[in-house]
Amino acid sequence: MNDRAKTGKAGEESAAAYLKSKGYEVLIRNYRYKHAEIDLIVRKGSFIVFVEVKTRSYSFYGEPEAFVDSRKAATVIRAAEQYTFENKYEGNIRFDIVSVKTGINPEIVHFEDAFY
Repeated sequence: MNDRAKTGKAGEESAAAYLKSKGYEVLIRNYRYKHAEIDLIVRKGSFIVFVEVKTRSYSFYGEPEAFVDSRKAATVIRAAEQYTFENKYEGNIRFDIVSVKTGINPEIVHFEDAFY
């Protein structure tokens, strides 16, 4: 596993731990449908939340969440549609972003209802 993959994996672990500490239940990690991937699928209350995790070691080129563009959002939405279809889920859904900065001053920021 290269350094970039290790950073991403560590970010997903941090995001999952953070969400658990906030009362979320992690249902699935790295759900795949065709070429799309959802980093985390979690539940809180009556919502299933599809979470895109963005991790950066530094923010020289911008904050991690800025790297979730409309194209990435569209692929997450397609995968979420497949997940809800496969599981016959008809309840509330939401799309969140968890931004993880590693390094000297690690930081996690959770953006609820980030796109749709």
